Amino acid sequence: MKLLFNPKIAIILSAVVLLVSACNMNRKPSGNNEQSGEKLEKANVEESVREFVYPLPTAFEATEMLNRIGAAYILTLSNPLSNVERYLTEKSKAINLGIYGADLSYASTYNQKQATIDYMDVSKKLVDALNISGAVGEDIIDQIEANQDNKDSLVSIITNTFYDTYEFLNQADRGSVSMLVLAGSWVEALYIVTHITEDTFQNKEMVKIVMDQKASLNTLVELMSVVKDNPAIA
Repeated sequence: MKLLFNPKIAIILSAVVLLVSACNMNRKPSGNNEQSGEKLEKANVEESVREFVYPLPTAFEATEMLNRIGAAYILTLSNPLSNVERYLTEKSKAINLGIYGADLSYASTYNQKQATIDYMDVSKKLVDALNISGAVGEDIIDQIEANQDNKDSLVSIITNTFYDTYEFLNQADRGSVSMLVLAGSWVEALYIVTHITEDTFQNKEMVKIVMDQKASLNTLVELMSVVKDNPAIA
């Protein structure tokens, strides 16, 4: 996405609301109580380790679904690297840190090695500009370069970066900034999904990917409503 957080985002969100309104969100209960108990216990352990749990699926969920259905990687859908120099306010830096994070997920999902490094590099610049360097290890780019051929490790490294940044900001009483990062990432992932082809809404698989974002959209709207009167958000 080449623009800052602007009316385009509102348009996308409105489209999603209309599109997913008929989505059936019922879930089939598991018949294996033991497995359910193990999953619940694991979730409780993970939650207890982190004081602030990342409230949405990361952009990897959407980009991996695109990859799974055979959608092509299109670099021009991502926010140009050169734009990083344009973000001067805390608000624009935070939103675009989220946007670049989604672009990073997109590139790494498709094994775009140089793009992955490049988007991690500009993300790190915004992390430093927001004075949250403590959330990301100094060797993060080296880690990514070392794991370029191991997708599982790469996804884990990048995902933990999302989690660590969110937790760091909230521990530092900068929850409004964390919300901007979160929103930027979610909207950019949706932007990529809805612009991957001109026939997105005629493609049943694409429509399903968008519809599957309903729960995340509801969560994001709820989270943003809590901080909507914060000057850093408005």
